[in-house]
Amino acid sequence: MTYATMADRNAIENEKTWAERNLPVTTYGMLTETAGKFPDRNAVTYQLMSAPDAKAETLSWRELHAKSTQVANMLRELGVGETDVVAFMMPNATETVLAFVGGQIAGIVNPINPLLEAEQVAAILRETNAKVLVTLRSFPKTDVAQKAAAAVAMAPNVQTILEVDLHRYLTGVKKLIVPLIRPKNPVTHNAKVLDFNKEMDSQPTTLQFADSTEDRVAAYFHTGGTTGMPKVAQHRFSGILYNAWLGAKLLFTEKDVQMCPLPMFHVFAAIVSFGSSLASGAEMVLPTPQGYRGEGVFDNMWKLIERHKATFLIGVPTAFSALMQRPVNADISTLKLAFCGSAPLPLELYRKFEKAAGVTVCEGYGLTEATCLVSINPPYGEKRIGSIGLPFPYTHVRIVNVATQTDCATHEIGEICVASPGVYDGKTYTETAKNADLFYPGENSPLGKSVQYLRTGDLGRFDADGYLWITGRAKDLIIRGGHNIDPAEIEEALAGHPDVAFAGAIGQPDAHAGELPCAYVELVDGATVTEAELLTYANEHIHERAAHPKHLEILDELPKTAVGKIFKPALRKLAISRVYDAALAKAGLAAHVNAVVEDKKRGLVAQIAKTGDVSEAEVTTVLGSFAQAWEWSA
Repeated sequence: MTYATMADRNAIENEKTWAERNLPVTTYGMLTETAGKFPDRNAVTYQLMSAPDAKAETLSWRELHAKSTQVANMLRELGVGETDVVAFMMPNATETVLAFVGGQIAGIVNPINPLLEAEQVAAILRETNAKVLVTLRSFPKTDVAQKAAAAVAMAPNVQTILEVDLHRYLTGVKKLIVPLIRPKNPVTHNAKVLDFNKEMDSQPTTLQFADSTEDRVAAYFHTGGTTGMPKVAQHRFSGILYNAWLGAKLLFTEKDVQMCPLPMFHVFAAIVSFGSSLASGAEMVLPTPQGYRGEGVFDNMWKLIERHKATFLIGVPTAFSALMQRPVNADISTLKLAFCGSAPLPLELYRKFEKAAGVTVCEGYGLTEATCLVSINPPYGEKRIGSIGLPFPYTHVRIVNVATQTDCATHEIGEICVASPGVYDGKTYTETAKNADLFYPGENSPLGKSVQYLRTGDLGRFDADGYLWITGRAKDLIIRGGHNIDPAEIEEALAGHPDVAFAGAIGQPDAHAGELPCAYVELVDGATVTEAELLTYANEHIHERAAHPKHLEILDELPKTAVGKIFKPALRKLAISRVYDAALAKAGLAAHVNAVVEDKKRGLVAQIAKTGDVSEAEVTTVLGSFAQAWEWSA
């Protein structure tokens, strides 16, 4: 069925209730169905290097089913039951996909961002009580193995480490050299270390235990991870398969190919992209261990699309921005659509990409706490640029006035609250205390039961046609290139300096990353510390590099509310003015920010005043790369 309008969405819901869709109970059940339908079609393709002619490894659906079964058997033999946790801290690889699927079959899989510091990884391993960790064997140009060893030393609950050696993907001289230059990995933990592929290959390709017969928690995904104790969200089979079903129902067939250079530790790649393939039979291509971050990926992306005959490109605004710096130097006529998530897509970037690539970008919205998908600009309908589109079938969204807990009127801003098969009512996080005040009670809905509405922490509104618009974030996260940064980490680090009285961290606009961390500081009386010294201090005391402030400014007094809380909207206005003025000046345009005002529909809007001869098109070229809106000053 074509998904183009709200009427299409409603028609899908009216066909039958969600329960009547009668999907498989488990991930293994869906994999078995798809492998039975399309045994010899490509399922997953992976290449270690980014060159268009580099060696690539492809698993058919029959092979993916067999190897995932072997992984599950291996894990069960290691003592992993349905309530035990298998963590993986891996860059993208074929084994990463196998660990993701096999971990769900045997127990609960827990993907972990390998860019986190060892202390943060350890905190996640302890929070989930992981029994097994899948990670890399020591390999040149990466510290994943060393970080994993250090983390396990701080997480004694991990009994077994399964190592993946990327050496098997190498060819030629590199294959000979790597064993000679392999970095050492001093070990201080007591976990047993085994070879992932050796252990997997020793297992039978038929499941040696009964698959789960009831819906259960099958995955843990951490959110952010930029503070000492991360939040860990619980995902049931039903939520995972709901996201998979959406992809197959609305977008993909077995003839499609997804180019997905996003990390498998993130829900966008693991739940949405791979899930869509799992349900539809489409092929998923993973270029390089680091995806978009991999060497040469941006330079080669158009040729990779040509090589693999990709029909869909999965990305985030920062990736699309980087691609626009490269000419389209390949035949990409197979490409139908590009999907963008994680952060708002600037209007000018949307236009540039559509013109250069000849395909439409569909923006979507999701969050880890809802298993992922919430809404999308309809792929075959009107796309309202700047909006996050229409809610998916069986996803119900309320815009709630936080003060009164009543539904907002059309165009009225409130908190976005979500009910769907992906929301685990009342049990979103592993830590019970973190679920307090996370839900609003709902009414009976087409979901077939009385539901709880998850509070997303995002502020937004509905327009008259049911399109959803995000206007801000109640939860105050800084989103840098789709990566969540808790401002508390920056503020707490700066507060440790003896000369700092107050610190406020926000995300300042950035044309490439969407937002970059920025800090404003109020000093104690008599302090003489400089901004440069504070910036150095912050970088030394903030563990995660992504959270290091890109700008720090000392103010005589930080803006505060009546109860003494730092008033961050005022800081955001300062940052928008500073960044926009700098961009206009750099472009040599006779214009500046006159004021930044709050708009009920658009959030913060920069009002631009002319100081000479300047056109709207010139200003749009400069400011259109930022997510925040602008208008002429009255």
